[in-house]
Amino acid sequence: MAVKEKEGKPQRDVDLHTRWWVDHGSPRERVARPQDRETTVGASFFETAAGYNQEAARTCLTDLNLRLLEEGDPPSDGWGYLQMTPDRFPGKTLEQIKRAVPLPPGARALAVDSGVSLRVILTGQPTGERLLELRFGEESSFDAWVHGEWVGEALFPRLPEALTAAPAFVARYLGSPTEL
Repeated sequence: MAVKEKEGKPQRDVDLHTRWWVDHGSPRERVARPQDRETTVGASFFETAAGYNQEAARTCLTDLNLRLLEEGDPPSDGWGYLQMTPDRFPGKTLEQIKRAVPLPPGARALAVDSGVSLRVILTGQPTGERLLELRFGEESSFDAWVHGEWVGEALFPRLPEALTAAPAFVARYLGSPTEL
């Protein structure tokens, strides 16, 4: 279990180092990838599972995001928070992200803090039918799933570009009731 906060107070102690999917290093600390090799969004996320089938990884990530949403239990029209490591993402930047990411009516958002990056998992109603993952940090990315099918991604080399693009991404994948 992760450290879950309500009203700024941790609810339980956990063994945070066992979270293999948590982003534990800055992009500069990672080994450079060959230029001729195609890099998938989230490839660094699955770096610790070398040889793992990327399509299976995307499916597992969707399931993981749903489990994290369940664990974090964000309120409808509101935000939840899970701390995945002892380190914390800068609070000022977290607040900036919350202001930049609009929540459509009935949507739920969960900030998943791994210290060096912040993943924001968003869903509308019904929960999980449409799912967004927005990763904010030195390298930012957005991914979207509709009915469990991966339907879109975007990459941003810097946080300011990701913050600017977030409202349109949320509107496109959560704001429209029609099928994409």
